Amino acid sequence: MHASTLRRACAALAAATSLALALTACGGTTKNDVKDDSGAASSAGKADPHAATKKGLTVGFLPKQVNNPYFTTSDKGGEKALAELGSTYKEVGPSSATDTSGQVSYVNTLTQQQVDAIAVSAQDPGALCTALKQAMTNGIKVVTYDSDTNPGCRNAFISQASAEDLGRTEVRLLAGQIGYKGEIAVLSAAQTATNQNTWIGYMKDELKDPKYKNVKLVKVAYGNDDAQQSFQQTQGLLQEHPNLKGIISPTTVGIKAAAQYLSGSKYKGKVELTGLGTPNDMRKYVKNGTVDAFELWDPAKLGDLAARTAVALASGQITGKEGETFKAGSTTCTIGKDGVINLGKPTVFDGKNIDRFDF
Repeated sequence: MHASTLRRACAALAAATSLALALTACGGTTKNDVKDDSGAASSAGKADPHAATKKGLTVGFLPKQVNNPYFTTSDKGGEKALAELGSTYKEVGPSSATDTSGQVSYVNTLTQQQVDAIAVSAQDPGALCTALKQAMTNGIKVVTYDSDTNPGCRNAFISQASAEDLGRTEVRLLAGQIGYKGEIAVLSAAQTATNQNTWIGYMKDELKDPKYKNVKLVKVAYGNDDAQQSFQQTQGLLQEHPNLKGIISPTTVGIKAAAQYLSGSKYKGKVELTGLGTPNDMRKYVKNGTVDAFELWDPAKLGDLAARTAVALASGQITGKEGETFKAGSTTCTIGKDGVINLGKPTVFDGKNIDRFDF
């Protein structure tokens, strides 16, 4: 995939976490961002947590875009989990990440094929609703992953990471890299970006802990998820704050641009950089010593949990109601408000593990 296309795709994926506020590991959200179809759809009947896990099910995965490295990785995670559970995986989907009508037609096709469950990363929160509700009327369980629909149009949503975890862990990463001492800055996306501002709020709260008493946040800069603007903002931060020790950029576009600037400057190896990035964007900057570690979620784990949730729904172990629990591999997951299940802590990428990932 062309780098700019992947960058846009990943930026959009990062933006999708704006819905995933205040979550706990395999737990639920405390915020409902949706106006219509607001209650999570749960099928008639009660959950039986002791029901046997059904085998021989067919689960259709419908990503935003096929042949996108991010979704290839996530869906392979689902495929592997389904094989382990004795069920069948199939993937369908549009070649464009903006082909909403294409996604609708794939939902209709999977419904006609009478699959047992559909796992979908929705291009639009409302556009798929009519088709997905029809699927549920036909007894098909619906799980959204990575990007949600309105809650009433699916049984459960697998959210990639919590806003609190993302904000706090980025501060912890950077503080460790600078020895808990010195000036730091944040390079964000747009000043109005809900998810960015939520993460930054948790960063500021984390910095109130006495262990950060020698760490000072001197500036929040905005690169508007534009590579050139983010590059220039990084340059400006270092000119304005010559004693800067570290930068957090919680955006895939921003961290790559900041790494690009640092790697060609006198600050390489002297100013630490962390934030949210993709391994394919950041690999060369980890290998050339510009970046020690950064984070995101592991899409393979996201696909794995989507598959296991789909099987638990189809087996009657859960219906999608808040408070229900189920086993997902070695983890017990609890369904939160509006049917949201959180994947857990973000994954940290560094020189030791980065070559294991391709997205």
